[in-house]
Amino acid sequence: MDLFEHQAKELFAEYGVPVPTGKVARTPQEARAIAAELFAAGSSKVVVKAQVKTGGRGKAGGVKLADSADEAQTLADQILGMDIKGHTVHKVLVEEGSAIAQEYYFSFLLDRANRTFLSICSVEGGVEIEDVPHDRLGLVPISPLTGVDRAKAREIAEQGRLPEEALAGAAEIIERLWAVFTDEDASLVEVNPMILTTAGEVKALDGKVTLDDNASFRQEHGGLEDKAAADPLEAAAKAKDLNYVKLDGSVGIIGNGAGLVMSTLDVVSYAGEEFNGQKPANFLDIGGGASAEVMADSLEIVLSDTAVKSVFVNVFGGITACDAVANGIVSAYKLLGERGETVNRPLVVRLDGNNADLGRKILDDAALPGVEQVDTMDDAAKRAAELAAAGA
Repeated sequence: MDLFEHQAKELFAEYGVPVPTGKVARTPQEARAIAAELFAAGSSKVVVKAQVKTGGRGKAGGVKLADSADEAQTLADQILGMDIKGHTVHKVLVEEGSAIAQEYYFSFLLDRANRTFLSICSVEGGVEIEDVPHDRLGLVPISPLTGVDRAKAREIAEQGRLPEEALAGAAEIIERLWAVFTDEDASLVEVNPMILTTAGEVKALDGKVTLDDNASFRQEHGGLEDKAAADPLEAAAKAKDLNYVKLDGSVGIIGNGAGLVMSTLDVVSYAGEEFNGQKPANFLDIGGGASAEVMADSLEIVLSDTAVKSVFVNVFGGITACDAVANGIVSAYKLLGERGETVNRPLVVRLDGNNADLGRKILDDAALPGVEQVDTMDDAAKRAAELAAAGA
């Protein structure tokens, strides 16, 4: 789960990381009131920042400086409702302006290739990290056994070539960000920029945090979830404990096993080139179980997407045999009928592996409307793409 900037900085503050004072506004009037408070407290400027889960806000005009409360209201009115890389701005962060002397970059993240953690620190901050020359990056692997204490944090800052006057403050922040990273089960904690103020303070001027959903069972992050911004189909699938991701194509995908589903997406994308560029409409992994209820829920979610013109059910029988999957499909049709849902788009089914022949016979005997069986994955993908093109 990605956090908004204001959520990341609120989390940082809980761990003692210095951040600018600010509050969230959802209307221009709220922005004016917050700005008035900040000016009354001594701020010479305030910043109005779009809260969206994407980069490039500044370039898109989503970050503006205001010299008065009235100007903050005007800027908030301009920013609220903006579209930034497909994300609509529904709220802004209004915070005190900072007197910036220097900008740095810092992050903790998972190094999947080397199966460890990695810190990245650079004296080049305030820009996309991809644009920073490699020789200007301090890359320091972090052992999960020893972690980051103050000495290690200072070493990281030194590797990033931060100046002497910023080392102590940066080391303190880095040590505390490690606590955020580990205690909150994050896969990314990023500060860009981390700043040195003209008064000699080091602060986190921005914040980006990604929390690991796999650890949600031991965390209390429910209040951080942006339910209003969630895709309604993904939210409905999550409520049914389905592993579903909405995509932009027309071929609904249901498979058992993440690897098989990923391969299915690739095969459908390739096959769809022949049929006006048909693409997968979703990722949906039913895992090792294919009960009637799981299959019915899966079909219901996939068919709720009006962009779906055909469905490809791709199953390789293993622990869950193909006859169980076939029975699940037959029962799913019945359950959907009882729910008042009609399967009105074609289903292409490919069964292989354990008890595949029996599974195919079950589907043949059921003679379900719109169901076609295809023996190979490539041919099934081609047929699903063809049917999607015909239904477009």
